[in-house]
Amino acid sequence: MLKTLLQLNIGESLPSSQWQDINQQDIDLFAKATGDYQWIHVDPVRCAIDSPYKSTIAHGYLCVTLMPNVFYQMFAADPKYPTILNYGVDKIRFLEPVRVNDKIRYHSKLVGIEQKLSGRLFCFETEVEIAQRTKPAMKGLFLMLLLGGCE
Repeated sequence: MLKTLLQLNIGESLPSSQWQDINQQDIDLFAKATGDYQWIHVDPVRCAIDSPYKSTIAHGYLCVTLMPNVFYQMFAADPKYPTILNYGVDKIRFLEPVRVNDKIRYHSKLVGIEQKLSGRLFCFETEVEIAQRTKPAMKGLFLMLLLGGCE
């Protein structure tokens, strides 16, 4: 059973997220949303020839933007405090490219809680695993604000 944010202790790991396929349509939609049409992301023909990965790769920030939705797989909603805001990210590093058709999943550990006037700020050390690779795609600190969570 999933815990709510207020039930978590510092140092506690959340359950891993579900595996998620990253396909070319996801990459193309992200390119359209951001205007980043660099060939390494959107040109499979050129990538087969010129890219060291021999395929397109996802934008690093695609993994970042998937994070808020993924968090909702990793903890339970609290009916007493239903509003959770994405507060930001710190120290993001992109360590390994996510290639088209890779599967990724997220692992997070609570590393800090700070009381704010509007609620509690939770800091999660997060890593994005790529199926069948040893190096993670990304590591970073993700911040989420639980509005009113002042128990």
